[in-house]
Amino acid sequence: MTSQPRRLIVPSEAAGQRLDHFLAAALPELSRSRLQELIKQGCVLLDGAVVKRPSLRLRGEEKLAVEVVERPPLRATPEDIPLDILYEDDDLIAVNKPAGMVVHAGAGARQGTLVNALLYHFQQLSTVGGEQRPGIVHRLDKGTSGVILAARTDEAHRKLAAQFTQRTVEKHYIALVHGQMKQQQGRIRLPVARDRVRRTRMTTRYREGRPADTEYKVLESVKGFSLLELRLHTGRTHQIRVHLSSLGRPVAGDRLYGAPGVLRLDNRKRPTLNRNFLHAKQLSFRQPRTDEPVTVSAPLPEELRSLLRELGFRQAG
Repeated sequence: MTSQPRRLIVPSEAAGQRLDHFLAAALPELSRSRLQELIKQGCVLLDGAVVKRPSLRLRGEEKLAVEVVERPPLRATPEDIPLDILYEDDDLIAVNKPAGMVVHAGAGARQGTLVNALLYHFQQLSTVGGEQRPGIVHRLDKGTSGVILAARTDEAHRKLAAQFTQRTVEKHYIALVHGQMKQQQGRIRLPVARDRVRRTRMTTRYREGRPADTEYKVLESVKGFSLLELRLHTGRTHQIRVHLSSLGRPVAGDRLYGAPGVLRLDNRKRPTLNRNFLHAKQLSFRQPRTDEPVTVSAPLPEELRSLLRELGFRQAG
């Protein structure tokens, strides 16, 4: 199903601009990634001819027509993917998610998701999140490992979601950052908003961002790196990553937020991690049916412990 094509004339002053950049500015209701997807699908006509290169440079005075085709609805499908189950009962499941696994299907990922694996192993999950996100109460970034909860029933889902909304869930993370922290412990209270230019990033530069609160404590510092334990008091997208980057202390491996592509170890260099050094260490919450306190912990993955040993950290066990 499609709407009427959006028709535009490229002004002469836009000569030299990339096609996707021009369309993103002219059609702000569509993200640049969505426009790139439409271009590659052949949904953009330039002077009546299909164009499939988002990077095409405009000359000015061209006529553009953009046909916005609806995406097919995303539905999770069971997949036989191994899971590291940390805790389970009749109401919920706690999983140790590996870095690299997407939580649920999206425009760029339909297979290999945590949801697909959960559906295979447990069949019955809550329906509150819809067909795309059954069971999912909260999320972790693709590059972050650690504890994540899924609800098995709708009632459990609603009660767990209420705990996250009311900020009664205790969320503890471990991160390795570049550089030394100015204080051994502290709190970062900066609003977080979507970056207006780089839409895949969040930023603390805009006052209209949503309130965000991150507490940190330095566990150990070695050779230009600091190992931190963090507690999240809010749950904004990329919160820890953007907060630490705002202090000039990006998470190791997190090149989106300014981490270098190499790690300096004494007199040598090595490529950075192929993931972020960010791990959801522990979640404490109330069992949604009995109201009993539950704490679930996930050990630091071996690839992160190995790097800590290589850097000379004592806390690498």
